[in-house]
Amino acid sequence: MAERAEMAERAEVAEWPEVAGRADTGEPSESGAPSDEAGHEDAGAAGPDDDADEEAGEPGTGEPDAEDLDPDDLADDTELELALEALLLVVDSPVDEGSLATTLNQTPSRIRQTLNRMSLAYTADRRGIDLRRVGEGWRFYTRDRYAPYVEKLLLDGQRARLTRAALETLAVVAYRQPVTRARVAAVRGVNCDGVLRTLLTRGLVEEAGTEEQTGGTLFRTTELFLERLGLSSVQDLPPLAPLLPDIDAIDDLDG
Repeated sequence: MAERAEMAERAEVAEWPEVAGRADTGEPSESGAPSDEAGHEDAGAAGPDDDADEEAGEPGTGEPDAEDLDPDDLADDTELELALEALLLVVDSPVDEGSLATTLNQTPSRIRQTLNRMSLAYTADRRGIDLRRVGEGWRFYTRDRYAPYVEKLLLDGQRARLTRAALETLAVVAYRQPVTRARVAAVRGVNCDGVLRTLLTRGLVEEAGTEEQTGGTLFRTTELFLERLGLSSVQDLPPLAPLLPDIDAIDDLDG
């Protein structure tokens, strides 16, 4: 009996390392119960550190900083076109090639070539939008064919038009600029103060200094004027000669 008790005691002692190893590794015991409390506390204490390590090791999911932008990312022409589309969709006024080149870390010449290629492609595909260079910059516009639908949606059939007096005054400023208020009135034969104030308010003309001889304020057209007419510069205005009456007709009027 004594020998049996001693053998049982030795067998029990031999099993202790196995039980201890299971508790350390967090494995369930033979009865299926979870590991001891010490094992759980150790795992819980290591949790925050593990999370910190994961956060430090994970790549950033936020947007890249402007300083991190790599010009090589837009080495492909298609990628550059897509980036230009994204920029031109959010501008409120035509943006010049230099600003686009600075934003995208590209050369102005490459930006110019890409924009010209995009413009031709939009026209060839007969897209609903048109990419044009107006004034000193580029912008998307509604293609002329679909302008009535856009006007119907935005203006509900009502179009804000300039009066005939405003159009005449604007034409004088456009073709004679910079020009004083007195000279505009002399060409039209009527006082133009109110009309000029209207054009100033609408942003179609602006002050351009004063005339040395008379001290009168000079007026000129704005970028908005060119944008509305779809012109790159005032040199693109149609010549006046074909619109003027013949010399014989003028002589008849004078007679």
